[in-house]
This record gives sequence, structure tokens and C-alpha cells, in this order.
Amino acid sequence: MENKKPILISSPILPDLDEFVESLKVIWERKWLTNNGEFHQEFEKKLAAYLGVEYVSLFSNGTLALISALQALRITGEVITTPYSFVATTHALYWNSIKPVFVDIDPVYGNIDPLKIEAAITPKTTAIMPVHVYGNPADVEKIDEIAETYGLKVIYDAAHAFDVKKNGNSILNFGDLSILSFHATKTFNTIEGGAIICQDAKTKKRIDYLKNFGFSDEVTVVAPGINAKMNEVQSAYGLLQLKSYEKQTEERQEIARTYCELLEDVKGIRCLHDIDGIKHNYAYFPIFVDAQKYPLTRDELYQKLKEHGIHGRRYFYPLISEFPTYRGLPSSNPDNLKIASKMTNQVICLPIYPDLKLNTIRAIARIITDLSV
Repeated sequence: MENKKPILISSPILPDLDEFVESLKVIWERKWLTNNGEFHQEFEKKLAAYLGVEYVSLFSNGTLALISALQALRITGEVITTPYSFVATTHALYWNSIKPVFVDIDPVYGNIDPLKIEAAITPKTTAIMPVHVYGNPADVEKIDEIAETYGLKVIYDAAHAFDVKKNGNSILNFGDLSILSFHATKTFNTIEGGAIICQDAKTKKRIDYLKNFGFSDEVTVVAPGINAKMNEVQSAYGLLQLKSYEKQTEERQEIARTYCELLEDVKGIRCLHDIDGIKHNYAYFPIFVDAQKYPLTRDELYQKLKEHGIHGRRYFYPLISEFPTYRGLPSSNPDNLKIASKMTNQVICLPIYPDLKLNTIRAIARIITDLSV
């Protein structure tokens, strides 16, 4: 398959341009660009209703939301987390002078393994920060049970989990806080952006103080906050994005199903399947390459796809625990992270986005299939 234009892992869905221009005209007339404007307020309310959550605090990006969430809950000491994620998960801890403690992951979906959490708890542990990897929910009931037993907070990095539901309930309603990312590569984007989901008005008020320098009124600063507010342009853009999200999810679901059907019988290639009771958002389509059964290693297949103009991504490679900043931690020992080490060396996320054509999906699958013999 030769492509004049590379096929990338994702392509952002944009709102209708004419509608967006109309929103921009309103912003121009109001001349209120940021600081809790009307579009911002409307977006928070409609987003909360759409997601089925109590409170949403909008942020300029997901990383600042993570950093602020840790501040909002006054987390210190050590936090148990996963090495199998985007590095911003652990960076948020580092920026708060918190020591990350890595534990291994489950061998199927790559989420933090609850069975490994209890053994990592020490007197310095104050919280657990799991990730809903690829939008597949972590074992929220078990994690919340552990947290309650040991008096720990739970902050879910839900950057991949926009509109994911478990038995009809938003996955964002578990734990103390959940954090979303609205980066351009996500299933729901506001170009850049993010949010913290919380369960009570008091916590939301504290979060909103923190993202606006700590101001509670014009002359009172109640906390050492930062500037992490979402502006009116992003908010207006986000409101329009809500209109088409369900249709986009249906299109992503069909792409995932097609990949699964086409790759099901390829020896040495493993796909992830839907979980019973879960409404998925199909944020990513990872495959796992077993070099003992497939003729190529993961990296060899990755390069072969690039030669054909197919630009997948090795999400997540390398492990966060392997980066120089974190590899000196005792919990970064590879013997402690055997399953994560295996998955990080097997994964390739294939292109998935609503504009992806059926013949392109088939061509990608054909390349993988042809290389297997």
C-alpha cells in the first residue's frame, strides 16, 4: 500500500466551520475572552449533563488538571500509579513533589493490577492514581475498596475515557476525582483542554479557586493557585463538538470491529475486545505482537507499516519507569513490572478515526496479514 499522504494514528474531528464562526462573532461582540465567560459556564453545565456527572471544572489542558487535582486533595508523600501510561500522569506527581510508586498491570487490558496495589502501600502512601488505559475501565470497585480500607484518595487519569460508561454509570463517577483531556488527539477535543470531574460543590469550588491563581474574590487569595482556565474560544468550540460525538463514536466502533474481524485469525497478533457492560469510546485500537508466533518483532512490524505510509504509535513505549527521571526509583525495577515490560514491547496502536476509509482499514490489515506468512 503506497500512500502519497501518510495515514496517521489519529485525525481530529472539527466542528462545523460556519457554526464556529457564528460563535466567534458572539465572542467578538462580548469581548469577554476568558475568566468564566458565558460560553465557559454553558459548556460546563452541558458537559456535566452529557457525561452524567455532578460537577465539571474546565481546564486549559489535561496536565494542568492533573496537577491541580493533586493540589485540590492535598496529596503528599507517595502515590501508587502505573508505569504504562503517557508520561504526563507521573509528571503531575513530580510537579507536586510526590513520589510515584509503580506497580504492575493486568496482562489483558494494561490497567493497574489491584492485586499489586496493597503490597505497595506504606505509611507514606496517600493516594492511588490509576489510568483507564485506551478507555478501558480499570477495576474501579476493587481500587475504591482498597482506598477505603487504607484511607487513601483515588484520582483517576481518565484522559482516554470520555463518555465511557459501566453498567450505564459514567466511569468518571468513581474515585474522588477523575481527569479528562481534550487534546486534539482525543476522541473529544477542544484543540487543547481538559477537565476535573468531582462529586460535590465544595470540592468544585476549591478546584475553581486553584485554577484561577487561588482567588476567591477580587481581593482574596485562598490558595497558591495557577492559571489553568479554559478560554471562551475553546469553550464555544467544545459546545459544538458535543453535537456530533455520538455519531463519531459509532463510526470508531465500526472501524474497531472491522480491524478485529480482519486480524482475528492472524497468529501472533492480539486485539482487545469489548468488555461486557461497558460502553466504549474506541479511543485507540492497540494490537500486541507476539514475536514467538508472528514472524516479525513489534518494532519490525512498526517499521514495515511506516514503509507503507501507515504511522501507528507504540502507545505506551517506553514505560514511564524507564525514563531517566524515574528509572532510579526502587519501584522502577523491571522485576517489579514484568507484565508492563512485556506489553510495552509488544504494542502498536493502529490508525482509528471517523474519517478513516474502509479500504484503508482493509489495506492495513492486509499488510499485517501478508507479513505473517
